[in-house]
Amino acid sequence: MNHYEIVFLVHPSQSPQVPGMVDRYRKLVTDNQGSVHRLEDWGRRQLAYAINKVHKAHYILMNVECDHKVIAELEEIFRYNDAVIRHMVLRCKKAVKEASPLKVLDLLDAPVKSKLEETAQSDA
Repeated sequence: MNHYEIVFLVHPSQSPQVPGMVDRYRKLVTDNQGSVHRLEDWGRRQLAYAINKVHKAHYILMNVECDHKVIAELEEIFRYNDAVIRHMVLRCKKAVKEASPLKVLDLLDAPVKSKLEETAQSDA
C-alpha cells in the first residue's frame, strides 16, 4: 500500500456537511484495509483567488495509507461532488503523522487569542 496526502476544498455553503463527508471518506479508506494517519480540519479560509466566484472555502487535510484503487475512487467522488471545489492528491514516501505547519501555527496562536479575548472582556 502507498501513502498519500489529500487536500480538498469544500464550498463554504456546505461547511455544515464537512464532518459527514470526512467520515464517509475515512470509512472508504478503512473499509478497504487502509488507514488514516492524519486528519486535520483547517476550517474556512480565504482563497488566494476566486474559484467559480467563491472567495472562501473549507479546507481538509488527510494523510492516508491505502491502495491506489481507493485513491482513484476518492478522486472520482471529488470530481463529481459539487461541494468539493478543488482537490489535490500527492503520493508520499512515508506516513506523515505529525501536525502540519498550518495546524502548529493555529495551536500556537490559540493561547494568544484566548489571552486577547480575556483582556477584551475585562476591558468591557
